[in-house]
Amino acid sequence: MASLVHFRKVSESEESVEYLFGFDGREERRRLVMDVHSRRARPSDGKVDYEFLKSSRRINALYVETGRWPERGMSAS
Repeated sequence: MASLVHFRKVSESEESVEYLFGFDGREERRRLVMDVHSRRARPSDGKVDYEFLKSSRRINALYVETGRWPERGMSAS
């Protein structure tokens, strides 16, 4: 079974980047905050699950590829 997680950046500061993310690209309901120094993510709701891990890993991978925090994206598997 395939899965598709969408994310989009909603804010960025010198310390963190915040994203909305979710399985349905039209309804990204959850938030994750990425620490820009450690590149560690935390879910705002405290729920570390497949959806969160898939989003945070893809955001980090895009950052490594481009050197910038992505504005939006998705992860498909």
